[in-house]
This record gives sequence, structure tokens and C-alpha cells, in this order.
Amino acid sequence: MLTDIQIAQQNVLAPITEIAKIIGFDADDIDLYGKYKAKVPAKTLEKLETNNDGKLILVTAINPTPAGEGKSTTTVGLGDALSKRGKSTMIALREPSLGPTMGVKGGAAGGGYAQIQPMEDINLHFTGDMHAITTANNALSALIDNHIHQGNELDIDVRRVTWKRAVDLNDRALRDVTVALGGIGNGFPRQDGFDITVASEIMAILCLATDLEDMRAHFARIVIGENRSRQPITVADLGVEGALTLIMKDAIAPNLVQTLEHTPAFVHGGPFANIAHGCNSVVATRAALKLADYVVTEAGFGADLGAEKFMDIKVPVLGKAPDAVVVVATIRSLKMHGGVAVKDLNEGENVDAVATGFSNLQKHIETMQNFQVPVVVCINEFVTDTEAEEQVVMDKCAALGVKCVKSSVWANGSQGGLDLADAIVEAVEDNHQSFQATYAYEGTTLEEKARSIVQKVYGGRDVIFTKKAQNQMRRFEKNGWGELPICMAKTQYSLSDDPKALGRPEDFDVTVRELVPKIGAGFIVALTGDVLTMPGLPKHPAAMDMDIKKDGEITGLF
Repeated sequence: MLTDIQIAQQNVLAPITEIAKIIGFDADDIDLYGKYKAKVPAKTLEKLETNNDGKLILVTAINPTPAGEGKSTTTVGLGDALSKRGKSTMIALREPSLGPTMGVKGGAAGGGYAQIQPMEDINLHFTGDMHAITTANNALSALIDNHIHQGNELDIDVRRVTWKRAVDLNDRALRDVTVALGGIGNGFPRQDGFDITVASEIMAILCLATDLEDMRAHFARIVIGENRSRQPITVADLGVEGALTLIMKDAIAPNLVQTLEHTPAFVHGGPFANIAHGCNSVVATRAALKLADYVVTEAGFGADLGAEKFMDIKVPVLGKAPDAVVVVATIRSLKMHGGVAVKDLNEGENVDAVATGFSNLQKHIETMQNFQVPVVVCINEFVTDTEAEEQVVMDKCAALGVKCVKSSVWANGSQGGLDLADAIVEAVEDNHQSFQATYAYEGTTLEEKARSIVQKVYGGRDVIFTKKAQNQMRRFEKNGWGELPICMAKTQYSLSDDPKALGRPEDFDVTVRELVPKIGAGFIVALTGDVLTMPGLPKHPAAMDMDIKKDGEITGLF
């Protein structure tokens, strides 16, 4: 069986100028980054503003397990299948982070015969967006410390600087550090730390800004800490929002690439969904909607994380809700949610475990239905699935009045996704519902917003705030931040804040231990459980299996 990279390397890519023609661009409309990648500059995007919007399809999933779900693969395969059905289609995905690429999770370019190309570039340095984000983040850190060193006119309290440095790697040793050691010439020593780049507020802003000027305004509102009177200090106070925008001037342009079957795709932005909002950029999604009749995008991890944040954080900025939602599940993962251990997944048919694990899928279906959008369930097939196991899922979905179809895009490309494409077209054409968010921004407190998410999306009993979080909440609302949305930082493995509570846990509370203001991005992060903004590497990182040959051929990259 060929690996993902072997399949990718055997594929013949079309020049990106040919892909651009599919969506109506000529050579002057794009900025080339080699033969197979391009950015779409602002001057081109401005031409699209009068175009009508296409239909938006959001792909999400059940809570992920080590057995795999295949959300990105399904997104790519569905896009190719819609194209094969003659629909004008674009795909809009996030950019992978080097942290999980070199760690354990892998990339985010799909897999098998449903991949985005050129996958080696996309999973590594791509067009340099991640480096620009990292540089802008760390430029702000340097400017903060320089301001303190040069007299501290803003009276910044070095004990309350909340802005962290960033690097796009999993490096647990950098979670908590001390900077400015070595004497008076190196500044004032203080405690600091690193976030992974995809958790940086710069990344969140890239993905929520609507254009360069809007990004500048977002940067100006970033809160970097407090002064000694406990008043927030912003980037605007430092006067460096222009410099940050300058660093990011190219990164805000969407990246145009293609699938194995030459469907045009934007791959742009990549915030994590368990610690950020988990969606690709508004700029890319909005452009895709102006260029195609059908746009297929995804949100990170399960529907309780990425999809909720897509609906409650991204949709208000985007100005358009999904016309349909795909919830992806695998028989293997349902077995795990039904109590089967990873090591026992290949020990034959287990219909009872699938039926038990269906409770997790059912909760995600109900959550998406609460947003008043049509839902289609996709069984992402594995060769180990049995007909009886698949049938129990089909029957249970039918009992809920939800369409359920099987997909084999990993093995068969677009041909394996035609039934899913047909189901989506039917769902979109029959959609007469009106989108309903989880909570109202105005007139609800931060506590009420968090409680709505816990009860409506997770199925929990209540939200509990630690004393620290309660104090922060009072201060944030006093600062006028109470009407911002909540971005819950929670384990992706469970509906609860306990990663070991699989299936559909009941009668649980979610504890918010700390609140982090992301005022530039426009939301408040609520940290729960032991979720970290700087992951660590596993015992055997994926990087140990990667290599490059003398001729430049890459091996071991999935």
C-alpha cells in the first residue's frame, strides 16, 4: 500500500496558472511562489466583491481518537466529488503547523487519493505564512521588552506582561522561561513563556481580519499586559501596530493550490481548535465563496470545538453561515467511544460497541442541528469495517431523520465521494432553515456564554469558574470586554474537560481555571482542564522517520 507522500509524488501537478484559470484568474491576478503555489493579492480580491456568494459546506467530526476520523481527507474528497459532478467547487483549508507535523498528529493536507498538493511544501514551510506570524509575534515581544528597558514610559508592570513569545514547534522546555538575564544591559529580568505559533493571537487575527486595514485595527487592540495601576496596555499604546501589519502584508493573501484531481483550493491560516478558534481565514473563505458555487471547508477537531467556534466566532465576521454540515465518523472511532481499546480495534466485528459509541456521534448531530443547519453524516470507510457495523450507524441516523452516507475517498478519490456529494447538494437545495447561534453577544455575560456552550454543545450540567477566573471575569467585564464571544480551550478527546471520558458523558461540570483576553482577535479564551498552548513531543516524534535523499526526494512525511 502506498503512503500519502508516495501517492502525492506519483501525481502530475498542473501549473498553478492553469488552476487559476479554472476560477477565472489570469497570470496578472496571482503572485507566483514557484510553479505550483500562488498567493492572491488584495487587488485581485477587490474585483470579486460584487460576485454572488456560493454555497458553504462545513465539514466537522466526532471527538477524535487514535483510530482516526479523516476530516481533512473527507473535505478534500468531497470537493473533488462535487467537481466531478460538474459543480463549480473550491476547497478552503487551514495550513498545517510544523509542531504536529514533526510530532504525532500529522499534517492537514488530506490523505490517500484525497490530498492537497504540493503536500511536501504545504506540510513544511509553504509560502512562509507561519514564519511571518512567528516573526510578528516575537517582534512585539522584543518591542515590549525594549520599551521597558528604555524607561518604561507606559509604566508596564513586568509581573503582568501577558504577551508570550512563539515558535511553530512542539517544545515543552519553552513553556515557562526567564528572559533578560545577564546584567543591566540585557533589560529587566522577568518571567516569560512561549506559545506554539498556531496559538498566537497574531494567527487568530490573520484568520479573522477581513483585509490589511482591518488587520491593522485588530493589532492595535491587542492587550499585552497591564500597568502598575492594573490598566490594560495595548499595541496601540506602544504605537507599533503599523510595524506588525508590515511584517504580515504578504501573509494575509490567501494561498492558491490544487488537489490531486486539480480542484482549486485555498490553504490559509491555521489556528488550533482546542486552544484557538480552529478555522481557516475569513479572507480565504470569503474569496472562495465569490469564486465558486460550492465551497467546502473544515473546522478543527470535533464539532464541540472547531464547529462551535466556526458558528459562534467566525460566522459573524464572515457574514454567512454554512448551508450544510458534514459530520464525519469512522467505525473504528465509534468502537473506541463504545469502550474498545486501540489494540483491540482489529479483532473482528463488534456491532454492540459501535451502537454504544454512536452516542458521541448523536450528540454532535444534535449540536449541529441546534444551529439550524442541515446535517449529513459521513462514514469514512476503512477496510476493516463490516456491513453490519456500518448498517447500525445508518439505521440510527435514519431514526434521527439524518441522511447517512458512506465515503471511500481515501482509497478511491472523487469516485468514492459521489454519494456524499449528492447528499450535500440535496441538503443544500432543501435548506430553508435560519441560522441560530449558541448565544447572543449582547446582553449576555461571559459566564452566561460559557454556560451556554457547556450545556448546549457539550451536554454538560454547568460551568464552574475558579476564584482566579472569577476575578478575571469581573475585571474583563469592567474593561468593557463582556460582550465578546468565548473561545473555549478544552481537550479535543471528550465532550467534557476530562480527556478519558469518551462516548457521551452526562452530569458533568466543566471548570474554567483561567481566562485569557484576546482583545485584538476579538474573543476571550477560557482555559479548562490541562490544555496547553505549547504542546510537547511524543516519545517517538514523526520527525525521527523523516529524511531527504541526495536528489531532494522527501521520505517519511506521512
